[in-house]
Amino acid sequence: MTAFPADGPPASGQAEQARAALTALRHEVAKAVVGQDETVTGMVVALLCRGHVLMEGVPGVAKTLLVRAVSAALSLGHKRVQFTPDLMPGDVTGSLVYDSRTSKFEFHEGPVFTNLFLADEINRTPPKTQAALLEAMEERQVTVAGEPAALPDPFVVAATQNPVEYEGTYPLPEAQLDRFLLKLVVSLPERAHEVDMLGRHAAGFDPGDLDAAGLRPVAGAEDLRAARAAVAATAVAPEVLGYIVDICRATRGSPSLQLGASPRGATALLRTSRAWAWLSGRDYVTPDDVKALAKATLRHRVALRPEAELEGATSAGVLDGVLASVPVPR
Repeated sequence: MTAFPADGPPASGQAEQARAALTALRHEVAKAVVGQDETVTGMVVALLCRGHVLMEGVPGVAKTLLVRAVSAALSLGHKRVQFTPDLMPGDVTGSLVYDSRTSKFEFHEGPVFTNLFLADEINRTPPKTQAALLEAMEERQVTVAGEPAALPDPFVVAATQNPVEYEGTYPLPEAQLDRFLLKLVVSLPERAHEVDMLGRHAAGFDPGDLDAAGLRPVAGAEDLRAARAAVAATAVAPEVLGYIVDICRATRGSPSLQLGASPRGATALLRTSRAWAWLSGRDYVTPDDVKALAKATLRHRVALRPEAELEGATSAGVLDGVLASVPVPR
């Protein structure tokens, strides 16, 4: 697997080529996934920010297919684990196995050693196994018998979960939720998109064979490296930095929330806003970029008060109110 060199900002020509490649990536993924443009864009933003993604939606809305399509379009290594109630931490990270020939224990890498790790239905496994991902997500390594083992670069966890009201689900702990850069809500498709999807299946589309669907790699390691460097060089005015801080501080004072966005949430919103600004063709961040990514970046970092939840409030609705109340810099 190809690593991404830590070079400086790319030349403008490289940056433009990378932007065109990632735009093409979104169109390429659409050959397999219909009507989920916002989710595809969120995945691209996460890749640019070296962040992890949590996708929530009912079964059957193409969450797993989306991750597989992004992996194919980027030529990234990809592994999938179906999270179940009996899954053990070693099933994810790997474990020591005794080799009778050498009379030594050898570390056998788990499926987490890949570029794009799909944790399917992560909230169907108990907290102990959910927590096994924490070190991998935050430190990009796993520790076995006291010895660290580095994960490949890039490394992105794309986890799917069913709504917690569904049978057999475990709510993710706050510490793990905070490690996800974005939480993307994968909704049911509109009627026109669903008709399009059925038309493709009627014409012979097989979700298990993306090659037959015409999906091809359109971006690679060099494009992603150049794009990340360009995003890091995207300018942010002091007024926009203050706007990000004001939004996060407003969540902490909201009467509907018992937990507001932390400083880590503010830095995450800065990163995602930069990526969105660059994808939109600009080398500077505007307040509209912040607004565009605020809900996806913060919705899982805030917690409703029980009384607000009983009254029908949602985190997305509260964040809408916060965005409406915070003055926008001119």
